[in-house]
Amino acid sequence: MLELVTASAAETEAFGAVLARLLEPGDVVLVHGELGSGKTTLVRGACRELGIVEPVTSPTFTIGHLYHGSLTVAHLDLYRFTGLGPAEWGDLEPYFDGTVAFVEWPEAGAAALPPARLTVTLEHVGPEERRISANGADKRLLEELRRADPRIRHRN
Repeated sequence: MLELVTASAAETEAFGAVLARLLEPGDVVLVHGELGSGKTTLVRGACRELGIVEPVTSPTFTIGHLYHGSLTVAHLDLYRFTGLGPAEWGDLEPYFDGTVAFVEWPEAGAAALPPARLTVTLEHVGPEERRISANGADKRLLEELRRADPRIRHRN
């Protein structure tokens, strides 16, 4: 597991940018964290790195947004879901077709979502500080992420 503490929203966005450089179409990133922990801020940083200039906002009330840049980014929010049945999955499935997909509040879709390449958790540490933890089965991705940002540390 990797860990980083950011001191501002700009630093959280910068981590998202570092992460975006390592992602490719088909990748799924699960983004956990309580309200206001910086989930959308992290996704915004990834989008900016991929050349997306339009506003990146939380899709809580629309379920998902697609953003087109050097890669297409799907930004999903499952906060209002209690589970995903076939009908709900049918609405979400197109968001995963050839995109880099960030899924906030993924717990409701755990059984239906495609396998995640990375799981990221954001936690409040202070008024502006956030602890970002990243984990996944792709050890190469974790090592590339750690090398890409010297502030990132291994955590046992």
